Amino acid sequence: MATALALEFEKPIAELERQIEDLKHLASQRSLDVAREIAPLEAKLAELRTEIYRNLTPYQRVQVARHPRRPYALDYINGLFTDFIELHGDRLYRDDPAIVGGLGRLGGRSVVVIGQQKGRDIKENLKRNFGMPHPEGYRKALRLMRLAERFRLPVVTLIDTPGAHPGLGAEERGQAEAIASNIEEMAALKTPIVVAIVGEGGSGGALALAVGDRVLILENAIYSVISPEGCAAILWRDSSLKERAAEALKLTAPDLLAMGLVDEIVPEPAGGAHADPGTAVVGLGVALERQLAELAGVPTDDLLKRRADKYLRMGKFEEA
Repeated sequence: MATALALEFEKPIAELERQIEDLKHLASQRSLDVAREIAPLEAKLAELRTEIYRNLTPYQRVQVARHPRRPYALDYINGLFTDFIELHGDRLYRDDPAIVGGLGRLGGRSVVVIGQQKGRDIKENLKRNFGMPHPEGYRKALRLMRLAERFRLPVVTLIDTPGAHPGLGAEERGQAEAIASNIEEMAALKTPIVVAIVGEGGSGGALALAVGDRVLILENAIYSVISPEGCAAILWRDSSLKERAAEALKLTAPDLLAMGLVDEIVPEPAGGAHADPGTAVVGLGVALERQLAELAGVPTDDLLKRRADKYLRMGKFEEA
C-alpha cells in the first residue's frame, strides 16, 4: 500500500508495511537473512489490518468503496470472463465509455456482462466521465440486455458509480427516461440477472443496472440513494456532516443485507479489495458462478414472479 494512497485510518498499516519493505530492501543489499526479524512484523501487520477493518465506521467504508486501487469493472471482466468481446454504442447517439459490456464466458457459461467503469488517472477519468454514465450508456446497456434475452443468455452487471451524469446534455438527451426504461425492462427481462455492487452504488445511476434476481455486494462496497456529502448538504446545509449522514443512510453491506436490499455479501481480502485485487476478483467470480448455476434451471415464469416478489417486498412499510 503506497503511503500517498493510504486512507487516514490506514496510515498505521502503511507505516508498518513501509518498515517491512525497508528491512527487506536492506537485507537484499547486504545479503542478510532477516526472516526472523520480519516474521513478527508481518504477524503484527496482519493483526493490525484485521483489527482496523473489523471496526470501520460507515463513512470509512464509503472511503474504501471509492479507493482508486479497488478493482474496477474491466479488472473483473478481464480476470473472470474468457473470450470477452466488447460491444459498443446504443444505435441512437454514440458509445459511452462509462459503461462497458459485451459477450463472454464465466466458468464455461456464456453470459452478457455489463459494468460501470471508472478511470485510474485524470486522462482515463475524463474518458470514462468518472464512472458517471450518460443516457446513451444506459441505452447501450439495455440493448445488450435485450440481446441476452434474445439468445437466452444470463446477464451479469457490475455496479460502481457515484451516480448518473447530471449535466445539461445528459438531461436534454433523456437521462431520467433512460434510467426509468432500464428499471422497467430489467424487471421483466426473460433471462436471469445477477448484480454485483463492487464499489459505489450511487442512486438511480446504479439502480438502472441493479434490478436483478440476485444482488451481491462486496464487503466494503456501498449502495445508497444519495452520497453522504450530498445528503448532509441537503438535510443540514453542511457537507462536513458526511459521517453523520453515512450513519443515517444505512448504506453499508451489513445494513443492506439486514433490510433485504441485497442477497449476499461477498467477503473481501484483509485490508479491503484494494489491498489484494487479485483475490477480490477471484472471490467475486466464485459467488457469481454459484448464483448463475442456481438460477439456470428456474423456469422463466417462476423467475419473473420471484423477481417481482423480491422488489415488492422492499416496498413494505409500517405505520407507527
